[in-house]
Amino acid sequence: MGGGHCERSRSPNHQMAKSTPSTLRLLFLAAAAAALLLPPAASDVPPPLPVLPIPTARQLRWQLDSPLSLFLHFGINTFTGSEWGSGHAPPSAFDPGDGLDARQWVRVARSAGFSRLVITAKHHDGFCLWPSQYTDYSVASSPWRAGKGDVVGELARAAREEGVELGIYLSPWDRHEATYGKTRAYNEFYMGQMRELLTRYGEITYVFLDGAPGKDKTDMNYLFDSWFGLIRQLQPRAAIFSDAGPDTRWVGDEAGVAGSTSWSMINGSDVTIGGTNYQYLKSGDAAGRDWVAPECDVSIRPGWFWHASESPKSGRQLLDIYFKSLGRNCHLLLNVPPNSSGLFSEEDIRSLQEFHELRTSIFSNNLAQTALISASSTRGGTQCDQFSPGKVLEEDINSYWAPEEDKTEWALYLQFPGTVSFNLLKVQEPIHMGQRIIKFHLDAVNKDGEWIEVTSGTTVGYQRLLHFPMVEAELLRFVVDESRAEPLVSYLGLYSADELSITSDMFDLGSRAPWKGSIVWKWVAKLAGLIVVD
Repeated sequence: MGGGHCERSRSPNHQMAKSTPSTLRLLFLAAAAAALLLPPAASDVPPPLPVLPIPTARQLRWQLDSPLSLFLHFGINTFTGSEWGSGHAPPSAFDPGDGLDARQWVRVARSAGFSRLVITAKHHDGFCLWPSQYTDYSVASSPWRAGKGDVVGELARAAREEGVELGIYLSPWDRHEATYGKTRAYNEFYMGQMRELLTRYGEITYVFLDGAPGKDKTDMNYLFDSWFGLIRQLQPRAAIFSDAGPDTRWVGDEAGVAGSTSWSMINGSDVTIGGTNYQYLKSGDAAGRDWVAPECDVSIRPGWFWHASESPKSGRQLLDIYFKSLGRNCHLLLNVPPNSSGLFSEEDIRSLQEFHELRTSIFSNNLAQTALISASSTRGGTQCDQFSPGKVLEEDINSYWAPEEDKTEWALYLQFPGTVSFNLLKVQEPIHMGQRIIKFHLDAVNKDGEWIEVTSGTTVGYQRLLHFPMVEAELLRFVVDESRAEPLVSYLGLYSADELSITSDMFDLGSRAPWKGSIVWKWVAKLAGLIVVD
């Protein structure tokens, strides 16, 4: 055949009447070693077709560049002890003194692994953390910095200096503004303030639109399409959040918990901001026409604003939230409110540091890196490096394993040189090719040579994390049971995390498990280019 094509390896056919488990083990190792020694073939096999819908470049940046964001609820409520302010507190109440340090916020966030900060530039009380020309209810009327301060400006400068992205929250509901309730006048007012925020402070990568309405203003309509158009015009790279998109959606709760089934797709025409079925937002829609990935927002403290009487969640509690949010195809937006001195409190910083250390400890060693990996099939053939099963060890969305088309078996096999112990599975899909996997499971061979199920899940998307009782095994099988099209896997990780142990009992899969199952025989024979004769 001409060069440049990925082809199947063509080993001579052999017949095997009987083979012992030890013989099969040697055949597997020999075949796997031979495959590793073969030079990768150049490929002109194109990638498979994406499965629609797929994310836009803006949505990809939002999810891939900054999977963890820090929310900063800060404002006049910080000083009045409120959560939803009335809009009547005097501007003089806002006074963090000279201690306010936006650089501290940014540095703490970055050191804890957060690469975007989102500031409540205006909450429902209407108090503005920047000097707006459209209202005197702002920092310009406060004693802080003698009325010359600008919280948004100080944060924008600090973020630029530290290489951290900036997002803004501008509440649609304004309990102070007199024009609220008059649709035309208030929408003009709101868009004027949005224009200030999107033109004064450099690049804004995220705009968070809370859907909370003023219940007593029944004639008030938010002109969302006009708002979206203005944001796109002024900050074309910014992703827009609301209950229903257009770029990212609310997960339906404020506990940081996504659905165990979590699709990035919904039908945008079937949802409305502030009036959508929360369960639909939580799970998404496998048949959805629009890519609007979910976001989990949750506070490190019981409230969203800082209160001296409240304490933060521990690092281990945050880790649990991490698994139920980012581990379920969600973006995590964690609120850490600055205190009345304009700083993160020491106890909050300690929790963030513990959270970061736990994640670093757990994910620093992917045990799958030590395994020989093969697959039920490979797009372009077994010598095609472009879509080979080994691609699942590369942390790159553009690198992935792809099976042959029109196959009914989709599986990755991991053979370890010795026994490994683990209790955590990480799987990722190349989401730029669409979200595909509907259902999957992980098997291991026990001491009797039988496959037993270790864990299972529905949907993968950007990332799926599953933890389970500790397992010891040498041979594993990751199986996609159901998929919207041929499944693609961009990353597969196995980790040992004492922090996640569910029980002290371990699945005894045996460190010298004989391979007796017919599935394993067929797989080993296929890998070695053999034909098994019963």
